[in-house]
Amino acid sequence: MRNKGISALVCAGLTAGAAVLATAGTATAQDGAAQAQTRAGSGRADAPARATAEDVRERLEKIPGMTVVSVTDKEGYPFYTLTYRQPVDHQRPHKASFTQRLTLWHKSTERPTVLYTTGYGIASGTTAVTRLLDANQVSLEHRYFLQSRPQGAAGDDWTKMTVQQEAADEHRVTQALRGIERGKWIGTGASKGGMTATYHERFYPEDLDAVVAFVAPNDKNNRDDSGYERFFGSVGTKECRAALNAVQREMLVRRDALLPKFEADAKAGGQTFEETLGTTDRAYEFAVLDQVWNFWQSGSIDNCATVPDAKKATDDELYSWSKGHGLSVYYDEDLGVNSSGPYYRQAATQLGWADLKFKHLKGVRHYPDIYQPNSVLPAAMRGTYDNATIADVDRWVKTRGQRMMFIYGENDPWSAEKFTPSHRDSYRYEVPGANHGASIAKLPEPQQSQVIAVIKRWANVK
Repeated sequence: MRNKGISALVCAGLTAGAAVLATAGTATAQDGAAQAQTRAGSGRADAPARATAEDVRERLEKIPGMTVVSVTDKEGYPFYTLTYRQPVDHQRPHKASFTQRLTLWHKSTERPTVLYTTGYGIASGTTAVTRLLDANQVSLEHRYFLQSRPQGAAGDDWTKMTVQQEAADEHRVTQALRGIERGKWIGTGASKGGMTATYHERFYPEDLDAVVAFVAPNDKNNRDDSGYERFFGSVGTKECRAALNAVQREMLVRRDALLPKFEADAKAGGQTFEETLGTTDRAYEFAVLDQVWNFWQSGSIDNCATVPDAKKATDDELYSWSKGHGLSVYYDEDLGVNSSGPYYRQAATQLGWADLKFKHLKGVRHYPDIYQPNSVLPAAMRGTYDNATIADVDRWVKTRGQRMMFIYGENDPWSAEKFTPSHRDSYRYEVPGANHGASIAKLPEPQQSQVIAVIKRWANVK
């Protein structure tokens, strides 16, 4: 169910397979260039020449609600750490507010700007898209994560932790900074960050000139998880799938022998389960259910050779291998308001999750309904699922989205349910054998060169 920064139950993945490239979009380069002229921010002949670091800081400080926290040097260019005051509820902007963290790596007002979101805390690194375009980069922390959480009663009101509210946050940031960064703007992110960039584009299509989303899950219909079932019935080799399923089943068959090892590890790590899963037995089963998902999410087919013989392995061998290959522990301290809890809240209410059937585990599970986001949340953070928003985004992307690119991994469980882009200068690629770390650099030729050329065209980089 997870991806330990996200979950299998909620969002991330890895491994190997056949070379498949799915490309959507038949617009020619000339068509795309013509469409780009209608997009907000194109043709900026009024863009000023280079601005000094002092000029940029002065402009930032003049933006209402923006605070320059610090300025450091990054590779010879100023790197600004900022906060920006946002409404907790964009439909009632004059009520409660909070400060959202962001950074700006500024090179030139003439260069493109990449808006980068992880969908969680603030990004510390530089994206491949930024490097490719030699661009400015704005990194934004998602509302309700880490330091970008409303205080007091507003912070406990999880009804404002929605796709639409975060899209509105990003809209205000984009509008505020476009007065400084006057080149093309490209939205990007991976996994939940790719989802977040896509949601921003759907609700504010004039903000960005293009979106490049990596391994972005699209659970448009949470009642139908057949895509995930097909994935686990075909990924890798038949022998590897059978071996993994056998180990996962044996972990539950030997529950009485292995649970004490799990409890000892939890005690040594200071991990408790009272506020979320409730008991160590429930926590153990949940960790086992995530095991095969995590194996593929962050591993590869090369790891199949390490899978032990489930029947012959000793208890120690079985447990030790599992700890290093997908057994993920969900515990109270990691699931509260200041950690990964906000993600699971979103999954429980809007983003959806993979509700796998686990047919090979029939008869050895104690908690048949446990594999869902609400199971790992404190009671106050649990919510009711409604797929209306995600279904709307799915329809919009495939019919009206423009200049959107999606890159997936062939052996990534999260890539089992993909966005389908429109034919409006939009594309989808699949990296052969890749897991949740699929990237442009891992694409084979000629696809890699095609992707680079399209992104540069969108950003008006020669």
